[in-house]
Amino acid sequence: MSASHDRYDTENPKFNRRAFCTAGALSAVVALAPEVRLHAQAATPAPTAKSALTTGNGTWTYEFVPGWGDLSGGLQFGGTHGAIAADNAGNIYVSTQSDTGILVYDSGGKLVRRIAQAYPEVHSLVHAEEAGQEVFYAVVQKGTPNENWLFLKMKTDGTVLQRITAPPEAGFKTPNEWRITSAVPAPDGSIYIANGYGDSRIFKFDNKGNYKASFAGKGKTDGLCDCSHGLAIDTRYDQPFLLVCDRENLRMSHFDLDGKFVAHISQHMRRPCQVSFHGENAIVSELQGRVTVLDHDNVPVAFIGDNPRKEQWAKYRLELKDIPTAFFSAAHGCFIDSQANIYVSDWNKTGRVTKLKRV
Repeated sequence: MSASHDRYDTENPKFNRRAFCTAGALSAVVALAPEVRLHAQAATPAPTAKSALTTGNGTWTYEFVPGWGDLSGGLQFGGTHGAIAADNAGNIYVSTQSDTGILVYDSGGKLVRRIAQAYPEVHSLVHAEEAGQEVFYAVVQKGTPNENWLFLKMKTDGTVLQRITAPPEAGFKTPNEWRITSAVPAPDGSIYIANGYGDSRIFKFDNKGNYKASFAGKGKTDGLCDCSHGLAIDTRYDQPFLLVCDRENLRMSHFDLDGKFVAHISQHMRRPCQVSFHGENAIVSELQGRVTVLDHDNVPVAFIGDNPRKEQWAKYRLELKDIPTAFFSAAHGCFIDSQANIYVSDWNKTGRVTKLKRV
């Protein structure tokens, strides 16, 4: 797999049909900007100053919004090893790896407030509306001294409504085996939590937090995961599926809501971390230096900020000055808003959050 991990599966009939056998798709490939060409081609030269401000192709062409995300008053992101989400008013929530907590911005990048400062490492953040109340489903990797690796449901002001910790039924022998990465609510109110940094099992709870079942687990074969990193409920089809970013297996997979494996929907990715949806399309942040747009058939239709410098992929200790504006080094969190603007958080020691405006 390592020999082909930076290509998509050209033996997939959907990929061949959609990406190479239609004139429209061929035109899109030809029109790719230098920074987003397929890696099967020769390495691309560094972009010019003019082209460095844009990325993507076709209807998925974007320009970088300079200076988005106010950090006045001495605030710092810390490592943005987290997520991005939005509330109904269009405010953007960015989780950080520092005492800054979760930063709340308006769409123009002005800091509105900070929340959840007691939980300095929120790894995933998913917005939902329940009984007329907006909430976030969050996974906290570091919190108060006795509250590490826990699930929180919180209001938009950071007020905690629900907590879930390692269930006794899971059979863990030590606390270090519960190292969760993502959580999402299902349409029926069930809660799915991925133990991505642990044994890669996915746990199902009812809406009260009662343990119901677990599935998947560590491995390479169908139905198993190697770092079940990100979760999402995929409603693009006749029934909702649980979409799992199986990061170290370089793929994304569907499970039904009972935990039964359905299919790998995209393979040979670059360590997919998180997913955000816009209509029939899925936007995927990949730790190895890019964001990919998938269509309804999960065929790649655009690559955003695709970094040709492989030595920068997934490197935490990079200096910001060494990461070109038009490229990502380690795209970890992603979110696409109703206007199809994309927000991305890069995982590095300083932290970087980027807004891309659809052209």
